[in-house]
Amino acid sequence: MKALVVPKEQAEAVRLRLLEQGCLDTKRKLSNKGEHLEIPITGAIPPEFGSYPVVWPDDAKYYEPELTLRDLMREHLDDDKLALLPGGWQMIGDIVVISLHRDLYPEKELVGDAMFKLYPNCKSVYLDEGISGKLRRPRRELVVVRDGVDDPAITVHNENGCRFRLDVTKVMFSKGNLQERMRMGRLGEGVGVDVGEVEGEVEGEVEGEVEGEVVVDMFAGIGYFTIPIAVHSHPDKIIAIEINPESYHYLVENIRLNGVEGIVEPVLGDCAEMTPVLSADRVIMGYVGNTSHYLEYGIKALRSGGILHYHDTVPVHLVPSRPTCQIRDEACKQGRRAEILDWHRIKKYSPGIWHVVVDARIT
Repeated sequence: MKALVVPKEQAEAVRLRLLEQGCLDTKRKLSNKGEHLEIPITGAIPPEFGSYPVVWPDDAKYYEPELTLRDLMREHLDDDKLALLPGGWQMIGDIVVISLHRDLYPEKELVGDAMFKLYPNCKSVYLDEGISGKLRRPRRELVVVRDGVDDPAITVHNENGCRFRLDVTKVMFSKGNLQERMRMGRLGEGVGVDVGEVEGEVEGEVEGEVEGEVVVDMFAGIGYFTIPIAVHSHPDKIIAIEINPESYHYLVENIRLNGVEGIVEPVLGDCAEMTPVLSADRVIMGYVGNTSHYLEYGIKALRSGGILHYHDTVPVHLVPSRPTCQIRDEACKQGRRAEILDWHRIKKYSPGIWHVVVDARIT
């Protein structure tokens, strides 16, 4: 009977993420331990939570058994289809976004109704059918909506002391990146992360104080990293660049919603054209897929001694050699040097592919 020891201010976000991944032990109650909560878990610990201490409490308290999605669907599905039900889904604000096996599509409305029973405060349920295009627009179908709801796709998601307004049919919100968003919000505290070895380098904390820095967020989206940094780390300025007009609209809204207008400068456009040169103390490249195409601009943006946070999707056998070599090679082309400070896995992107982030100092 394991439990994660999590600071109280992070506990709700971590609990929801564990629930989505099917790792939360829903039979046991959370335990109050002063400044922390012990969150009960079952099975293997997902890598994204590896930085939290693990304990084996001997004072566990149990809930009365609760209904599960499988319980609610048992009267509608045979055993073969019950086995196809997902073990997790996303709760974004008051909206459930769920992926279903194709064989369950005829029963999608029944699944939506079951979600309403599991989440009484949920206003709508959307079927997730993936993403498309350079702008990574989601393909989502409204399954069910409660009576009287005028805007079933628009919600405000609260996370780690930040608020994100978005339309779930127009922009992405990856709950799997929760730990990295929280880390960005704590950079000024010098908080370390759970990492593996980097060849020829020493593991350690991300160096530098964000307070007073100029930060460039090259793929800002709706403010996934910009907002936590602006709210918690007190930089002098964040230049947040976003090419998707719909994401940019919500970026501007979220800047206002979180009261950080005096810190964040939103920029609509392609970061290959809009990223400033030799102007930043810290650059965040939080896009995945073809991030290396923009690495030139990320390094050019940094003053000597600045920190790069470089995200990419990498085959498991090339972690961490490929992204670390890419950073070093690009810095060398520019007559500069890259010191790899840290790296870690964020989540599995697809079979055999990891989403990773590398932290490097550029001189």
